[in-house]
Parts: sequence; structure tokens; C-alpha cells
Amino acid sequence: MAGKSKNPCAKTVKPQQAYEVWQSPDGTWRWYVLKKYQSPEKEAQNPHARWYCMVTSPITPNGEYGDVYVSEVKRGTHKLDDNPLTRTDNQTTAKELAHD
Repeated sequence: MAGKSKNPCAKTVKPQQAYEVWQSPDGTWRWYVLKKYQSPEKEAQNPHARWYCMVTSPITPNGEYGDVYVSEVKRGTHKLDDNPLTRTDNQTTAKELAHD
């Protein structure tokens, strides 16, 4: 077997440094990917692959942390090009950035 592939997202990060951010079509749900447990190759073969995320929703506007199935995150959502927590436009307040 060829060399083992590395997991570039194995280190747990804060929501401001999330590896990826996924959002529901209406923008009410958002998944901040803080850690991936497997390499992309292994994850693609595992229907039960998980990510450690901070999830914001109408029920948990300040976010809730936990493991989420990758298939659940990707179902009916889209990946954002940038992290809303690091935006410097009018959509982000200093209060949001202070949650270190």
C-alpha cells in the first residue's frame, strides 16, 4: 500500500479559524468545521465519517459544539467561500470576534 495520506484538518481550531463553513440554503443553520477525524480519502469511504463542529441555528444562535456526520452537514447545504466570523464588513460585530 502506498504512503499513508495525512489529515490536514486533524488539529482542533476555534470557530474563527474553521477549516470550512457550511450553510443551509436559507442561512439559518451554519456548521463551522473545527476538526476532521480522517484523511479526505478515508472520509470519502466512510458513510459514518464525523467532523467536530460548532453549529449555529435558530435554536442555538450562540452555537453548540459536537460531532456531526459529514453526510448530515453536506445534505442540502453549500460551502461558504469565507468564514463569516472573520469578515470585516458590516455583517460581523466586534462582539462576535471576542469569543476567544
